[in-house]
Parts: sequence; C-alpha cells; structure tokens
Amino acid sequence: MNATLVWFRNDLRLADNPALHAACAAGGKVALLYILDERAGAASRWWLHHSLAALGREIAARGGHLLLRRGDPVEIIPKLAAELGVSEVHAARAYEPFWRSTDRALDTALKAHGIALHRHLSASLFPPERITTKTGGLYGVFTPFSKACFAAGVPDIFLRAPERINGLAAPSDALKDWRLLPTKPDWTGGMRAAWTPGEAGANARLKEFLDGPIQRYAEARDIPAHPGTAKLSPHAHFGEISPRYVWHRAAACGEGKGVQTFLKELLWREFSINLLWQHPDIRTAPIRPEFAAFPWAEAPQALRVWQLGQTGIPIVDAGMRELWQTGWMHNRVRMICASFLVKHLLIPWQAGEAWFWDTLVDADEAANGASWQWVAGCGADAAPYFRIFNPVLQGQKFDPDGAYVRRYVPELAKLPAACIHAPWEADPAILAHAGVRLGQSYPRPVIGLTEGRERALAAYGAIKAG
Repeated sequence: MNATLVWFRNDLRLADNPALHAACAAGGKVALLYILDERAGAASRWWLHHSLAALGREIAARGGHLLLRRGDPVEIIPKLAAELGVSEVHAARAYEPFWRSTDRALDTALKAHGIALHRHLSASLFPPERITTKTGGLYGVFTPFSKACFAAGVPDIFLRAPERINGLAAPSDALKDWRLLPTKPDWTGGMRAAWTPGEAGANARLKEFLDGPIQRYAEARDIPAHPGTAKLSPHAHFGEISPRYVWHRAAACGEGKGVQTFLKELLWREFSINLLWQHPDIRTAPIRPEFAAFPWAEAPQALRVWQLGQTGIPIVDAGMRELWQTGWMHNRVRMICASFLVKHLLIPWQAGEAWFWDTLVDADEAANGASWQWVAGCGADAAPYFRIFNPVLQGQKFDPDGAYVRRYVPELAKLPAACIHAPWEADPAILAHAGVRLGQSYPRPVIGLTEGRERALAAYGAIKAG
C-alpha cells in the first residue's frame, strides 16, 4: 500500500497547502496528523482548539481523518508511520529553534526506517536563507530587506484544496481531552465575540479587508478606534491562510499607498522570521550585546498594574484591557504599551514579551521577539532607545476624540476629549462632573511621564558610556 503522512503544525488549512498537496498527489492513502505544541500560551491554546476543530470538520467532509497525538514528534511520527506503512512524511517548514532541532532529529529517525521527510515552504513567502545581501549574508535592516523581497518576487502559485482525501484512520486523542479551553472562570467571551478561528474565518477576514479598508490602510492602520487593520495575524500564525495567497490577493487591489503599505507589513512579518533564523534566542537575549548590561528596574508591582491595565495612563490601560478582553491589541497601541513598559517603567522587555506570549491569540515567536526588541532599542534595525513615546501625545494624535479609551476604559467615558488622555491634569470640577475620582475610580499614574523619560535616558546613557 502506498501511503503518506502529513504532519500539520503551522499550516492548519487545506487550500494552498504544499505538504497536503504533495501527499495527495502521491496517489495513495494519506494520514493527517497534528501533535500538540505544549509551548502555546493560554490565548493561543483557545485559538488552537477552535482551529483544530474547524480543520477536523473540513478534513472529515472530504473523507479524511485528523489524528491528534500528544508527545514527542520524534517518537510519535516514526512509530505511526511504521504502523500505517507510510513511505513519506510531508510537513511545512518551521523556523523556531525548537522545531528546527526537532526536524533534524526526526529526519534522522525516519531515515533509520527508510522513510523520507519532505519539508515545504508554507508559512512564509520565502525561505529565510533565500533573501540575501549582495555578499551572500542575511539582512539586519528592514528597508533593504523589503526591497530585496520585492525584487525577488513572490511566486504566483495557488494549490486548491483537495476535493477528496483518501484518508487513513488510526487511534486519536479527543480534542476535548487536551483541555485547551479554560474552565472556570471562562475568560474567553471577548475572544469568542471577536474571532472565528479556522480557514473559513481567515478567508472571510481577508475578504472584508480587501473589499475596502485596504485602500485606506496607510492612514487608518494607526487609528485604534477604527477598523482599519486586516486583523489577519492570528490566522497567519496558525497557517489558516497562505501568506502568498494573501500577498497576491492584496497586490491585485491596485498600486495605491494603502496596498503598498500593507505589502510592506507582510514583509515585516517575513523580516521577523529572517531575524529569528539568525538569532534563535530572539525571545530572551538582546541582539545588540551591550543591552545585556542594561540597568533594568525590579518593579513587580509596576509590571502587574501594566498587565492589568491599571497604570493610570489611559491609552496604555485601554490597550492592555483590549488585549485581555480580545486576545489582540492594535499595532500602534502595542508600540505605545511596550514603550511605556520598557522605557518609562524600566521593566525588561522580556517580561512584556512573556505576557504577550500568554495573552495574544497571534503570539508568534518571530514577530513577538523581533517587535519587542525593536521597541526596546536592542534589536536589529531597532528604534533608538532614546526615542521614547509620550503616551499622552500618542493618544491625542491617534485617538483624538478618545473613542478607543472610552471603549476599554469606561470609567473615563464621560470625560471630554480635551482631557481624556491626561485626566490628572483636568480641572477637579470636570473630573467630578464625569464621575472620575483619581486614586479611587481610576488610578493616578504609576509614574510621572517626565520622571520616567529622564530615568530612561539616564539608563541609556549608562550603557552608552560603559
């Protein structure tokens, strides 16, 4: 019997899935396997449960079976392949250091059984080793990297989902037994309202974005109160939609500024993968080595109020509460919140990265690590550490009428726009009329903005002098 095995991991879709396409094209029976990634944060586990449920339904409708297993892939896959008479294993390439080492060990284990492991480009536009400088090195600066990507061109290929799958059955875990969903308390109501995990949800989200918002993306993406972003990041992270499909659908919308800006955002994701390939410890170690000696503060209480959205800085608190409620945060606000943590509060960026890892539905090793290092000033092509966002000015610029703050910080909802981003500066009569009692109904700032800025510049000066 000619049989192949598809190992799903970062490609939870049927359309434009090279690993699945290759296995089905072989003509025999196909075993479809997912092995639980135990490293996922709580919000990602919620998404994964629903994404796997959706994938399983789509596979079953085509005659296949999604097999669920828990444990070490290097042990599970060779054993299952031998039991099912599999001659080839197909999987998407993955770039995280954990998966890279797993793939090496798996390749060795499968070869010992005479089984071939084929890995396919599926989760990115390019292999990370594909986009190189003229001297053959990898890029550390985004702008020339993006130009090289545009010059290379994204292949215009689309592999249709198989109409039928000649599936192989085998014992499988029950998805509910993995307990990926929280029990009590159930904190996922906001995520259920905001998201539809799965391939169908990804395609619906893309269509909604391409039908209009993409043309205004260059300006609207910075306004958190407006639906100006694609919100495709969790779908892309779990591989529910092909990045090259997104690229070509977006590029077909014209040559406008919005389209070009969106394509560059797709390339920022690509750049992050490139950086992870170069720096496997990107989540924990600064790319710029001098930042290893940065004089961070020990401030567990300040970290906690930041996590809870109780800093007393409205735009920061709104962002952190959006994150907790929906598992996602607007990108402009992510930068504001991250800057406030690492610069005004002097809390190590790794603490923020860890919180985002647990609470974001789009928590991604490459994008999360690269973006936190960018804000902290210690990464490749990073914003300088001495560039410090003033959260009040950022709020006034990008949420001028306070709509975003009112949505997520309802205790400030009755404040006029003129003072909603700095209520501590408001006239006491205005606060009283709005029902705001600083220090009671809403906290006073955890730190003065001038004080925080000066302390951050002093810390930066210390390592610069050193």
